Amino acid sequence: MTEKGKFLKKFNEAFAQGDISFILENVTEDIKWTMFGDKTINGLEAFKKEIESMVQSESGLELDEIITHGNTAAVNGIIEALDQNGKPSKFAFCDVYTLSGFKNPKIKEMKSYVTKIK
Repeated sequence: MTEKGKFLKKFNEAFAQGDISFILENVTEDIKWTMFGDKTINGLEAFKKEIESMVQSESGLELDEIITHGNTAAVNGIIEALDQNGKPSKFAFCDVYTLSGFKNPKIKEMKSYVTKIK
């Protein structure tokens, strides 16, 4: 696995574990997060508020693919989290990333596609 792949694996594990510090340390000040079918978050402060509202006890995570090329990357898998009704559920996801550069990159943009598994 490439260094970028390892970084993205750790970033996604931080989401599943509620490690807000790691997540915030690894995004840019001008982060843009588009959650298709829901909303778009712009800027670090709004991103932080969104992440804090999503934190829950540790959830399950299964990563399927991590693909990197230049300053773009994609990760897909399944995450277990509470749904809108507070019930444990599984969600399939694919996140597409734009990174800030090649050496020690931070995440500049995220595009998330999420669907609940029935």
